[in-house]
Amino acid sequence: MEPSVAVVGATGAVGEVMRQVLIEHNFPLGSIKFLASERSAGKTITFKGKSYKVEPIKPEAFAGVDIVLSSTPAGVSRETSPMAAKAGAIVIDNSSAWRMDPEVPLVVPEVNADTLKKIPKGIVANPNCSTIQMVVALKPLHDLAKIKRVVVSTYQASSGKGATGLVELDAQLVAHGRGEPMPAAKAHAAQLVNNVLPHDWKLGEDGNSEEEWKMIRETRKIMGDDTIQVSATTARVPVRIGHSESVNIEFYKPITVEQAREALKKAPGIILVDDYAKGEVPLALQCEGRDETFVGRIRKDPSVPHGLNLWVVADNLRKGAATNAVQIAEVLVQRGWLPKK
Repeated sequence: MEPSVAVVGATGAVGEVMRQVLIEHNFPLGSIKFLASERSAGKTITFKGKSYKVEPIKPEAFAGVDIVLSSTPAGVSRETSPMAAKAGAIVIDNSSAWRMDPEVPLVVPEVNADTLKKIPKGIVANPNCSTIQMVVALKPLHDLAKIKRVVVSTYQASSGKGATGLVELDAQLVAHGRGEPMPAAKAHAAQLVNNVLPHDWKLGEDGNSEEEWKMIRETRKIMGDDTIQVSATTARVPVRIGHSESVNIEFYKPITVEQAREALKKAPGIILVDDYAKGEVPLALQCEGRDETFVGRIRKDPSVPHGLNLWVVADNLRKGAATNAVQIAEVLVQRGWLPKK
């Protein structure tokens, strides 16, 4: 039987991409509905040629729903995701609210799909966008030589701030091109055009940002290995869509560049783009609109006995959010892991 699906936060940037991915993946749908805040309720959404009225998020809206694809702020999710789960749905939550809850699976299907066998609270957490693409690349290498330490620096697109981030970047680009005064930064920590922002997230007392701690903690949980050491530095760059990452990995066992290339080439969800002599490297422009994670610039790190460097790129709105959520739903349907009603 095809599942009934509700998309929560349907009018937001990720919600819009979720609708696109559901269509592109030909996701089996018994029925679908779209929910959003009171402010957006009443708007009309077109899906597969049919118009749907956006409903407000209320307990009764989840009656009979099997899968909820949710993309709301964490504060909203803490209230609405348990509401949907109580009604009998499995909630795939894109916020940060549930990721480190020990009773909530944190899932990237290419890495740890089997954790979906048990969903105690009826909630599955979708990881942080920058974490998702990194662990997709780490998994086949960890299986090959066991990872000891990861040092990652990110170059994250403005769309990570949602629609407001994109609008602000576009306005700054227009002003810069016309030689007009630059609009004040509101979505981002400072002017993004002609700039790189290493402080575009709330910084803690230890100097690490929320985003950096997410990458550290989430990587260990997804990989199922608390011994992996992770050091992260996250930055925002004037790119619309597509996060890029420089990933340095130290292994316990020997691993060659050739072995890494072969493992990555065979791994699910990865496109290897690694012919530097021909100018073939992963680029943000190349990954936009794609579901895969692009990996390249694989090279030896000469500073440690067993080390490699990678360049990892993915569409942060798709694999970093909407696509990963839909892929989780696909696993639940294909393996028959949805609760029986």
